[in-house]
Amino acid sequence: MSGFWSGLTGKLAERWLTLLVLPGAFYLAAAATAHTMGWAHALDVHRLTSTVTARSKNPTAGTTGGQVVLLAAVLAGSAAVGLAAQALASVVERLSLATDWRTWPPPLRALAARRTDRRRERWTEAHTAYHRLLAAAESRACDSSRPPQSAAELAAGREERHPFHRTWSRIGPEPPDRPTWSGDRLHAVTLRMDRDLHLHLPIVWPYLWTVLPDPARSDLTTARTTLTKATTLTAWSLLYLPLAFWWWPALPLSAAIALTGRRRTRSAADTYAQLLEATTRLHLTTLATQLGVPHTGAPTPALGATVTHHLHTQPPRPDLS
Repeated sequence: MSGFWSGLTGKLAERWLTLLVLPGAFYLAAAATAHTMGWAHALDVHRLTSTVTARSKNPTAGTTGGQVVLLAAVLAGSAAVGLAAQALASVVERLSLATDWRTWPPPLRALAARRTDRRRERWTEAHTAYHRLLAAAESRACDSSRPPQSAAELAAGREERHPFHRTWSRIGPEPPDRPTWSGDRLHAVTLRMDRDLHLHLPIVWPYLWTVLPDPARSDLTTARTTLTKATTLTAWSLLYLPLAFWWWPALPLSAAIALTGRRRTRSAADTYAQLLEATTRLHLTTLATQLGVPHTGAPTPALGATVTHHLHTQPPRPDLS
């Protein structure tokens, strides 16, 4: 038992150090640098080293008690900043995934609605243009009265369609329903499950999770954690931004962190969405077996509709007599 508690304590200390203290300590160092150097001496390394050297010669800093107090203050400050970043990350994630954007405050909701409409219009135009060109190419290929197309003509047709395919695939794999790419990428899984298997994923997923094997759960947990870390990185960029008022290098630093966070968020959302879809398709029959729903072979729309109906519950109707 003592080994269990020591191992648990060690893991908690490691996570506390990695997620809160180290990023927070780096932020405090950047803030101290901004306060010391300012705009006028933003890149004056000699000024920074001279100031640090002068402060280190303070008699209090040379005592054991002073060093302990200083270390405790740095650890506490780092943890506090780290907690602030974690709290801000939850807001960033909510904005990035935009699951509930229709319930946002009116100004934000209006902006999100306009952005969603613009993304949907661009997606529809590119998607329609691509399939119109594809249908024309297939029609020419099936026309026996015309000579077969050469390899150069086929390649030219693909090149003509490629910009439209690239546009609508870059906007989203399915018609946009949210103002962000990451939100639409996750929402696409729900759309595909409903269209392909007549399965309402928000209802089925909690039950499906309980029958998943450990490797599948581990992969999903890791992907979800990666997505959280990516949004946390974006939150750190927002914390670095105010430092630019005192030290201009904080501005490009904040921008670089924000761009990295955005790229990682999109990548993590894509990976997580792929795992969600693959897991649902592969293990739906396992859930059906556990529920006693008869089935044979691969998942079908009939099976998805049956499982959804089996798990869907709602309050009884009121007595209207």
